[in-house]
Amino acid sequence: MSDKSAFVIDADWLEMRLGTPGLSIVDASWYMPAQKRDPRAEYDAAHIPGAVFFDQDLIVDPDSALPHTLPSPSLFARFAGSMGISADDTIVIYDGPGFQTAPRVWWMFRIMGVFQVYILDGGFDRWKAAGRPVTAEPTKTAPGVFHVDYDASKVVSLAEMRKIVDTGSAQIADARSAGRFEGTDPEPRPGLRSGHMPGAHSVPSVTLSENGELLPLDRLKATLEAAGLDLTKPVVTSCGSGVTAAVITLALQSLGHGDVRLYDGSWTEWGGMSDTPVVTGKA
Repeated sequence: MSDKSAFVIDADWLEMRLGTPGLSIVDASWYMPAQKRDPRAEYDAAHIPGAVFFDQDLIVDPDSALPHTLPSPSLFARFAGSMGISADDTIVIYDGPGFQTAPRVWWMFRIMGVFQVYILDGGFDRWKAAGRPVTAEPTKTAPGVFHVDYDASKVVSLAEMRKIVDTGSAQIADARSAGRFEGTDPEPRPGLRSGHMPGAHSVPSVTLSENGELLPLDRLKATLEAAGLDLTKPVVTSCGSGVTAAVITLALQSLGHGDVRLYDGSWTEWGGMSDTPVVTGKA
């Protein structure tokens, strides 16, 4: 068995296949305000030839007050089709640093029924630094029809999350930083309480990659187990707004864990309510 995730491809693989019919490349970069990076401007200035930009602030449920809420399957299909992406394509997702926001879009495509979807190891920052091909030319795509096969069972609602916290029926893995989890650092979004859900495990998403590369499988397993997760039992992943939770989802699925779901509302929903239980400290 390879020591790398089956969902990750390297830059050599992608560079050799640029321009191949049936290959869709997606820039899924997104940044918190503190990072002071504009993903759309960076894409317009330089991207992998043939890549389209996936706007994580736009491709959301327009009726939700929460950021990054999963769009309906029909809305997702319209966006994907408008970008020229087919559910039959081989799709390669990347972000700037590697394994920050690309896993969220990888997860979205998977729950919408695409399984030939991968993430670029090292991200675009390393691709560019290595002198690989980039362009500022707009990518020309022919709109198409994206056929959705949505798996709603992979998404956890607030009502279900309340039950999970009450009953312990699944483990909760929180991808936020340790300071935010413990309640010692403030939340970046105003109006949210600090801390975590009772019983949750702290698995900061940044601990699952190194130098822009997803950790080898043995180190992923060790990192998740060190955080207190039992890899034989169900897991629900969470974070600030449902984006970096998908990094843990990717890690678990890379290890063959099948019973992993994502709490889409995440801490923006849970920490923004007055009647949800919140605790502070390490666990």
